[in-house]
Amino acid sequence: MLTRRDFLQVTAATAAIGAFSGNIARAATRQKITQDSLLDFKPVGQVTLLNITDMHAQLMPIYYREPSVNLGVGADRGLPPHITGKALLRHFHLRPGSPEAYAFACTDFTHLAREYGKVGGADRLATLVKAIRAERPHNTLLIDGGDSWQGSYTSLKYQGDDMVQMQNLLGVDTMTAHWEFTYGTDRVKELIKKLNFPFLAGNVFDNTWEEPVFAGIHYFERGGVKIAVIGQAFPYTPVANPRWMIPDWSFGIHQANVQKQVDEARAKGAQLVVLNSHDGFDVDRKLASKIHNLDVILTGHTHDAIPALVKVNGILLVAAGSHGKFLARLDLDVRGNKIHDYSFRLIPIFSDAIKPDPEMAALVEKLRKPYQAELTKVLAHTDSLLYRRGNFNGTFDDLICDALLQERDTEICMSPGFRWGASLIPGQAITQEDLYNMTAITYPQAYRTQMTGAQIKSVMEQVADNLFNVDPYYQQGGDMVRMGGMTYTIDPYKTIYHRISDMRLNRNGKAIEPDAKYWVSGWASVNKGTEGPAIWDVVAKYLQHHNTVNIPDRPVAKIVGI
Repeated sequence: MLTRRDFLQVTAATAAIGAFSGNIARAATRQKITQDSLLDFKPVGQVTLLNITDMHAQLMPIYYREPSVNLGVGADRGLPPHITGKALLRHFHLRPGSPEAYAFACTDFTHLAREYGKVGGADRLATLVKAIRAERPHNTLLIDGGDSWQGSYTSLKYQGDDMVQMQNLLGVDTMTAHWEFTYGTDRVKELIKKLNFPFLAGNVFDNTWEEPVFAGIHYFERGGVKIAVIGQAFPYTPVANPRWMIPDWSFGIHQANVQKQVDEARAKGAQLVVLNSHDGFDVDRKLASKIHNLDVILTGHTHDAIPALVKVNGILLVAAGSHGKFLARLDLDVRGNKIHDYSFRLIPIFSDAIKPDPEMAALVEKLRKPYQAELTKVLAHTDSLLYRRGNFNGTFDDLICDALLQERDTEICMSPGFRWGASLIPGQAITQEDLYNMTAITYPQAYRTQMTGAQIKSVMEQVADNLFNVDPYYQQGGDMVRMGGMTYTIDPYKTIYHRISDMRLNRNGKAIEPDAKYWVSGWASVNKGTEGPAIWDVVAKYLQHHNTVNIPDRPVAKIVGI
């Protein structure tokens, strides 16, 4: 529920930016949103926690559309972050057409994107971080929630080193991880050695000795307060991503271990205990209900941008969005070993309104310069909004599926329900950089194989259970596998192997039979030795045959039971 304190924080943040209608001209909008208004914040207490998470290697300003469908199940049904669009605006009292509406909701996205411009950019983020640190020089702690090293053309070419350089210059104080592990054991160790700050992942264990691989806790002092930060990596990394890349490490939620670390921190005199978690929001909401003496959870992985704090069992949960779109600021007044007062704002990083930091801008330019020709190569143009984020197929997912079906010559295709990837608005060129923003992984092979209808349904049922299991501890945080060449019906509130029905081929409308075999294409298989061209080559080839694409929202999945 939205508390009175949270309501006042949200409305104050909206007032600070200003009131806008959807019809205000772009030039006037730029005059209204200012760097000072974005930074407007009344300090509280001795500690300022700054949080970024799930940047997915986005160094440059981008467009990023929030989901229109984000279903919650079980006890989380109807609670933030499972409120989207106009319902989200009503819940958090955000005015339609305002900058906040553009930042937090999908409603009227294309129009508002043209009004308010792109979001994010490492140089703009650096400007805000430096300004807050200048205001609170001995009080500020900057925490990265992970998924920083993967998700772009340059991160793939540098194998994450570009983002490590960015983090070091930004002055990150600590981080945890998920997609970072997809560079493999050796590369992860190399990159960690380059960090100017501690890498924390107390829930990663060596398979042989069952001992922690990484430090789990680090202590900081800010404003005279002893702070313990506990790092929690994504618990299902070897399931959602290739196990063979990290064969000697095991992961998990390890609730008892989290409590043990909290108790250890308190025993060593920590006055404020923070969990920097990549569990996903619903997992952390359940975890918060089970843990004692923890103060704050900075929660990542599920890319949720929630304008107000969520309080569970006395623990403050911060969800700071993704793709460098937001900077979360939480000020805390700590007295004894308890939070006496706090103030919060999730700051949208409106790129047009913020002066780029010269140092960070120079680093980004240096990192991108060797690849500038490849980054800016135009593959096609779009006449429609291309996006990914949402529980079911997005239009960029449909573009990828169209490419797989045509270029791999199959009846059906599967594209993973990743939550990362920048959006494109109508009229934009689709560059090679845009394509890599959607596909830049270390296991990109686009396979072609035969599967029975029963096997296809089984895959879909298992993915659906990873998303819609009523127990958050069994959720892995992605979205539903994107299907091409077929339609289906799904009831998210049923149980595994009972959610998917009425699977039909697009080409003839016939039912997909359990015993019949079908040619299927896909990519991002976690199986070692998967063969096929890289997905970006498949899509690039398709785009070069289509100078312009226009992909409306398609009814691939019929959702029932809600």
